[in-house]
Amino acid sequence: MIFDLIEKRRSIFPAQYIDRPIAKDVLEKILEAANWAPTHKKTEPWRFKVLTGDKKQELGIFLANKYEETDPNPKQIKIKKLQFNPSNSGAVIAICMQRDPKESLPEWEEIAAVSMAVQNMWLCCTELGIGSYWSSPGLIKYMDEFFDLAPGEKCLGFFYMGYYEGAVEPSSRTPISEKVEWMD
Repeated sequence: MIFDLIEKRRSIFPAQYIDRPIAKDVLEKILEAANWAPTHKKTEPWRFKVLTGDKKQELGIFLANKYEETDPNPKQIKIKKLQFNPSNSGAVIAICMQRDPKESLPEWEEIAAVSMAVQNMWLCCTELGIGSYWSSPGLIKYMDEFFDLAPGEKCLGFFYMGYYEGAVEPSSRTPISEKVEWMD
């Protein structure tokens, strides 16, 4: 049931992933789920760049180098994490948004549509037993130096994915009644 799947969705981090590749047809299925997200004016602003194999390591090296170049006091632990996260993942998907060139709707609606596409991927990953995590480091503003981004396209983060073993910690939420005002 969809409600159970929504409640089970969690951030599963790259440190929890095991060394098991994600097959291309599985990645395609997850991306197809993203493609069915709602989109105002049918702009379909989501764009994805799928990194597997050596490209994951190249991303990690780029992020680590860019961090060292732009931070006046780079920390060794962060450098290692920037390299580790992509390389330990089964796949990394760069989450990008292609802005409607006519700007026929506010940018936040395009970002919301991309976010819904990512939620579809996340739910699909949960169903398939694949851990996933959306990371939006400050370094994404430099991704035009790594990817060939189209005019009006920008990177919103990385969707790290990988198989994992073991139980996932249950989560909790404050009751919805504390967040809703009923008006009759």
